[in-house]
Amino acid sequence: MKAGDGFVEENLEKRKRLACVARRYYLDGQRQSDIAKEMGVSRPLISRMLSEAKELGIVEITVHEPGARAAGLLDHLRQAGLVRGGFLVEDGADNDSTNQLLSQGAVELLRQLDTRRLGVGWGHLIGQLVTWLEGNPQPDSTITDICPLVGNASIPARNYQSNENVRLMAQQMGAVPHFLYLPALPESVEEMRVLCSTEVYRQIYQRWEEMDTALVNIGDYPSSPDFASLVRYGGLLQRQRACGRMLIYYFNEEGTVIQSDQDFAIQIPIDLLKRCPNIIGVCSANTSARALGGALKSGFLTHVVARQELVQESLDGNLLRS
Repeated sequence: MKAGDGFVEENLEKRKRLACVARRYYLDGQRQSDIAKEMGVSRPLISRMLSEAKELGIVEITVHEPGARAAGLLDHLRQAGLVRGGFLVEDGADNDSTNQLLSQGAVELLRQLDTRRLGVGWGHLIGQLVTWLEGNPQPDSTITDICPLVGNASIPARNYQSNENVRLMAQQMGAVPHFLYLPALPESVEEMRVLCSTEVYRQIYQRWEEMDTALVNIGDYPSSPDFASLVRYGGLLQRQRACGRMLIYYFNEEGTVIQSDQDFAIQIPIDLLKRCPNIIGVCSANTSARALGGALKSGFLTHVVARQELVQESLDGNLLRS
């Protein structure tokens, strides 16, 4: 045996004893007096061993402050210049409970922003938010006016009935609803131009100019239902590698919004949306990290509502690097 080997062995055995005592106390929940009795030593010695285990780094104690992880993740996003703030939630027991937490977070964020004139998009979480509000009315909300950011879909799914969602939200939040009596997807570019020259469109356009907050759902691409994207974009979405959607705008992982001359969707113009003081991107329980990463890099969003794990996944996968 070489000189010093005995010391190393002795030190290793000591650390093993300390780890054994620490495991019994911290993980198995045994009392110090019971551990001392089993080992045939005094209770004060067990206490000293536990202190030494902490000093040597054998035991590390972490205290998880409520909200500390969410605050840290939001700080990452702020320091990267991606958002000014937001509301992040822990996963619920299932997707439905997670979406309820996200809906509650979105409403809380609207309150924090002192929102008055709100524009609302469509999508799965918007529908979930309306459902949450029906069970949790907000009569003291600061919101005075709510309008849709996109026309109505031709499908019966509640998540895409813009006017009805606006009506229900306004009812539960004590606000005045304003409606857009035009289809989200008319038959052609020519029909879209005709409809956008009407008084109905002019009035909603004025509401868009006056709003202080926009609430937009971040969804995946491809998404269901399909909103005539092939007719609107041809092969553009595939060629430019679309990964997500806000309203009926599609974007890729670099955050580039994909635009087409043949796009006939009736929704808030992209340049007007950018001028809104607060743009909140809301993710559902099923939104992918790729979609969130692209949405954040688009430069549109000022705030985000999402699962903590989704933001962590985007950070770990380097999806938020420019």
